[in-house]
Amino acid sequence: MSNWLIIILLISLLLVMVGISLVLHWDIKKMTKQLEEIIGNFGTNEVVRTNTHNKNLARFAAKINQLIHLFKQDQQHNHTREMNLKREITNISHDLRTPLTSIKGFSELLSNPSLTEAEKDEYLAVVQKKIDNLTNVVDLFYELSQLDSLDKKMVMEKNFLDQIVVEAMLTFYGEFEKKRLQVQIDEHAVSPILADKKATDRIVANIIQNALAYSKSTVTIDLIEDNEYIRLRVTNDVETFNVAELQRIFDRTFRMDSSRTGEQLGLGLHIVQQLIEKQGGNAVADVTGDEFILEVSFKKWE
Repeated sequence: MSNWLIIILLISLLLVMVGISLVLHWDIKKMTKQLEEIIGNFGTNEVVRTNTHNKNLARFAAKINQLIHLFKQDQQHNHTREMNLKREITNISHDLRTPLTSIKGFSELLSNPSLTEAEKDEYLAVVQKKIDNLTNVVDLFYELSQLDSLDKKMVMEKNFLDQIVVEAMLTFYGEFEKKRLQVQIDEHAVSPILADKKATDRIVANIIQNALAYSKSTVTIDLIEDNEYIRLRVTNDVETFNVAELQRIFDRTFRMDSSRTGEQLGLGLHIVQQLIEKQGGNAVADVTGDEFILEVSFKKWE
């Protein structure tokens, strides 16, 4: 009897093993079909499911679903990046075409033999201004292309932010005078900062150019010192500003066209944010009433 009992037990165990194997076989076959459907229609939110209680198979399905999720995320990221690239190419084309069209038009006017010397001087001044604008745009795009370059290393050293601000303001003095903007500068000395000189020059220049482009009548520049940082705060009044778009002000694809200036926010401020963050600082923007406030924090020299 004991032998028959053993045989029966072995047969029963064999049948159970065969049954489990068949269940796993059909479940794997079902999972494979689900995976084929997902691959064939990758835009759906379907995932691989298993009906068994086998922990290893359930864990395997979970890992497949995790891989599908990561791949979809990467696909969405690539799509967004491609759309942003197309938008940037459109923006670049516009930024380059506008001054080039003006330069071409005024250059053709200069060939008119009936022009007076005063008119020639006026047209030449316009051409020179457009060339300067074009040069600045090209410089910005070049620096934008260099932001993520591994070869571009920051030289962190002792610098004096108050001096850099004063020098930059002197450079743009004529433009402030031309626009009749009232400028208030806090000229008190502050502690030195730990920063890359070239990057800091660009940060300050971009901030001042932004204020020049969008100030209605006043610009205020303050230097604020705390325990760890020296903060450069630039405040200017603006005619209109959509507060809902404030969080996008540093995006490289964000643009706020101005009918007064024909310029845009976004590219210069994106470079500001990227350069200051590479130096361990940060940039924030805010709007209070009709005032636009931009604040950049530099690490202090220790």
